[in-house]
Amino acid sequence: MLAKRIIPCLDVKAGRVVKGTHFVDLRDAGDPVERAAEYDRQGADELVFLDITASHEQRDLIFEVAARVAEQVFIPYTVGGGIRTVEDIRRMVKTGADKVSINTAAVNDPDLITQGADRFGVQCIVVAIDARRRTAGPSPELPAYGDWLRTDDPSGWEVVSHGGRTPTGREAIAWAQECEQRGAGEILLTSMDGDGAQAGYDLALTRQVAEAVGIPVIASGGAGTIDHLVDALTVGKAEAVLIASMVHYGAFTVRQIKDGLAARGICVRYA
Repeated sequence: MLAKRIIPCLDVKAGRVVKGTHFVDLRDAGDPVERAAEYDRQGADELVFLDITASHEQRDLIFEVAARVAEQVFIPYTVGGGIRTVEDIRRMVKTGADKVSINTAAVNDPDLITQGADRFGVQCIVVAIDARRRTAGPSPELPAYGDWLRTDDPSGWEVVSHGGRTPTGREAIAWAQECEQRGAGEILLTSMDGDGAQAGYDLALTRQVAEAVGIPVIASGGAGTIDHLVDALTVGKAEAVLIASMVHYGAFTVRQIKDGLAARGICVRYA
C-alpha cells in the first residue's frame, strides 16, 4: 500500500506566510523558510509554496524564497504563483524546486502544461485547480459527512482563476481530465468553498476528480481535524492532503497528524 502524503502549504505574500478564509482575511503565519525547515523537522512528506499575489513586481521574491528553502529543506517542494512560461518553470527548477504549480497560466494557455511536461517531465508539473460550487449568491455550506453524494452533477463545480477572483466557465472535472491528457503529473485540487474554514474538504469534488483521472489528486481546502484528513484520503480517494491552518497556528504538529492517521488505519511514511 502506498503511503499517503501529508503536505503543509505555505501561502506567501510579500515574503511572509499568510493564511485566510476563502482566500481573504489573511493573517500572518511567519517566515516561509523558518516554517519550511520546521515542517521538515516534524516529518512532512513534501511542501507547497504558493505566491498568492504573484504580481510582476513580486515574482522575483518567490524565486528568492525558493532558493533560500533549497538551502534549508531536504524534502521535495513545489512552488507556484506567477509561473507563466516555460522559462519561468526552468528558472524555478534551477533554484531547487522539485515541482512547479501552474493555475491561471494553465487556464489561459493549456499548451503550457504540455510544453512543461515535455521539457521537464510530468513529475515536475502540478496543475492547481481552484473550484467553486455553481450556486447563486454566497458560497454554500458544504454537505455534512454522509451527504456528500448530493452534489454528483459533473457540472457542479466551476474552475476559478486569479486567486479565486475570476470565473473561467470551465467545468472542474473535465478540466482535470484535460490537464492529465496534456501532461500534468498531479492535480492540486482546492475547494474555494472550504478553503480556510476548517470544516472539512469537499468530498464530492475530491472523489469525482480522483475517479476521473489516473494521476494523484492532492486534496486542499477545509482541513481542521484529523478525521477531515481521513475522509479526504478514504471517501475522497485523494493520494495526499494539503494542510495549512492545522499546523501554522500550533493546533497540531505534522508528527501528531501522522500518528493520528496511522491510528485510524491510514498508511503514512515516517522518516
